[in-house]
Amino acid sequence: MKLMLDLPVKVSSNKIGYKDKILLTGSCFTEEIGYKLKELKFNVLQNPNGILYDPLSISKSILSYLDNKQFHKKDIFFLNELWHSWQHHSKFSGKDAEDVLREINNSQAIAHSFLKEANWIIITVGSSFYYKLSEKGESVSNCHKAPAANFIKNFLKTCETVDALRNSITLLRTVNPGANIIFTVSPVKHIKDGLVENNRSKARLLEAVQQIAEEMENVFYFPAYELVTDVLRDHRFYKEDLVHPNEQAIEFVFEHFVNTFVSGEDKKLLEDLKQITTAAKHRVFSGETALHATFKKVQLEKIKMIQRQHPHIDLENELQYFS
Repeated sequence: MKLMLDLPVKVSSNKIGYKDKILLTGSCFTEEIGYKLKELKFNVLQNPNGILYDPLSISKSILSYLDNKQFHKKDIFFLNELWHSWQHHSKFSGKDAEDVLREINNSQAIAHSFLKEANWIIITVGSSFYYKLSEKGESVSNCHKAPAANFIKNFLKTCETVDALRNSITLLRTVNPGANIIFTVSPVKHIKDGLVENNRSKARLLEAVQQIAEEMENVFYFPAYELVTDVLRDHRFYKEDLVHPNEQAIEFVFEHFVNTFVSGEDKKLLEDLKQITTAAKHRVFSGETALHATFKKVQLEKIKMIQRQHPHIDLENELQYFS
């Protein structure tokens, strides 16, 4: 009995390697994939503005990195005892304005430098809905629990999404012409917009990113959305909120991602690193034993061998843990 649909994912001829720089930006699903790449020792920078959902916010952030935009006191606001930026996630918010600006501008500078040399930019769009300030008409990336009356909700047309993302890629390539772009659509359900509205929103995103991938060179679409929604297709692959894919689903998508974009040689290295990082999570509860000492020695030998062969890979934390 067949219980699951097949989704053949075309293997990319452009490969992600361990010497590459990878910038990820977009929805909370970006965080999940970025975390796995980082845990496996890829050179990753993820979400310099924090989590972003809509294409306008993502495009605006990319352009700000290219320009190395610096934020000033006029660019932040005070609400509920904290300073915030309309263009940044609440993880940047804080009680002291200077500290907030320092964190934001430091992140901007890092993103500016990284983006110029990035081999891969992975963009995950989550929603076609976005918000504008009702007084200024400026689009915002985060509402920071401000009163609803402060905003006007908008629904991006497919052509508007295409224009925004295409423009940011075109400008990016004036600075970094060799950059590869991977688009994904987040499988996270935006049920606060309503299920029907969520599906309309995802449909527009799917059409937009596919259109860009078809017309621009070295732009790829990876079907994370379809792998969760159409292949797994079951609420047991979601967390208790029935909105976010669970760890099993994320691992399923990540395995497909690796098979699509990572070369055979680097997949072997990935598996070796996965064994080491998994071993480093092991905790001893009964004190040091001869068996555990041997276990640590074996892991140290693996680490030192990888460091000799791949000195660009940072295994300092694991080296200290097993020493």
